[in-house]
Amino acid sequence: MQTRTFRSDDLPPASNTHNQRPAPPTGLGALPAPVQWGLVGCLSVVTTVPLEIAGFPAALLMGPMLAGIVVALAGGTIRLPRFFFFFVQVVLALMIATTISRDFVGTFAQNWLLMLFVVLSVIAVSTFSGWMIARTGILPGTTAIWGSSAGAASTMMIMAEAYGADARLVAFMQYLRVVFVASFATLVAHFGGHDGATMPPHDWFAPVPLVPLAAALAVGILVAFVGQKLRIPAGAFLVPFALASVLNSSGAITIELPQWLLVIAFTLLGWNIGLGFTRAILLHARRALLPTVVSILVLIGFSGLLAALLILLLGVDPLTAYLSTSPGGLDSIAVIAAASSDVDISFVMSLQTARLILVTLIGPWLARFLADRA
Repeated sequence: MQTRTFRSDDLPPASNTHNQRPAPPTGLGALPAPVQWGLVGCLSVVTTVPLEIAGFPAALLMGPMLAGIVVALAGGTIRLPRFFFFFVQVVLALMIATTISRDFVGTFAQNWLLMLFVVLSVIAVSTFSGWMIARTGILPGTTAIWGSSAGAASTMMIMAEAYGADARLVAFMQYLRVVFVASFATLVAHFGGHDGATMPPHDWFAPVPLVPLAAALAVGILVAFVGQKLRIPAGAFLVPFALASVLNSSGAITIELPQWLLVIAFTLLGWNIGLGFTRAILLHARRALLPTVVSILVLIGFSGLLAALLILLLGVDPLTAYLSTSPGGLDSIAVIAAASSDVDISFVMSLQTARLILVTLIGPWLARFLADRA
């Protein structure tokens, strides 16, 4: 039996033309935006508090993410403005930089051959999954390969659109993997005996010097903006992260972020992920749902095997190894790592950053090469 090819005319239009009226919003989408934000805020409290009480690492990320998914699937039309996500990336970059020691580069240099093997293996398996989906005809070649690519989700969507892939399907595949990976990593961190000890409630409003904080945020926003303008992949995160890591580990400056700011950043990141799962995107991607889920589970399982290899050969902590090999996204993995005790964040960030750089460098060529042969 011949498989029916996924054609461009199977897709709903990306936008309305001048002679088409947009369909009236349904469900929560019929409510004013402030009411929808109020609902997602209240629901975030309901989903986050039980996770926080149970001691789940990154509960402040997972709770809002679940709330955002519920609101989006109920017809919600709100989206996190781009500036807020930009600000979140800067805050997370500064937060992770405070945990990086002087051996960040040395961590990769000492074990570069094994780490390169791990990174290339994850890229190979994720790319092969995309190629298999493309071969079935369920999705166009470049869309399937970009959607399966094990890089930062936001970066992959930007690059995929630039190279002619369907950005909506790529977004669905990327963020679905982020949800799966973040959920699995949180469960591993919780049941593996790692407590979320980063943000005890009584420290949320501990006093922090305001002038150094304002200076750090201002410099972080400036270099993040430069990173974006220079079109550096994930530049809003990686550029301030790199600069702050060097300055902080060298002792030139001391970065101290208030816990309430981190709570806001985690919440906004969770909303940004969750609110992307609209009913329209799910309907648009319904044919790709099952193969996408299967490919995600295969990739997570393969990453677990690579983590076992790191444990066996390098003797690293199991959670550190798992987070290091987890296939994205960079920001959510960084949050989970920072919210878990006894994790070697330098090791995690070395592998995650290396994979992002390699995917960015070889991704366009790899996508075109395999799509032509799919």
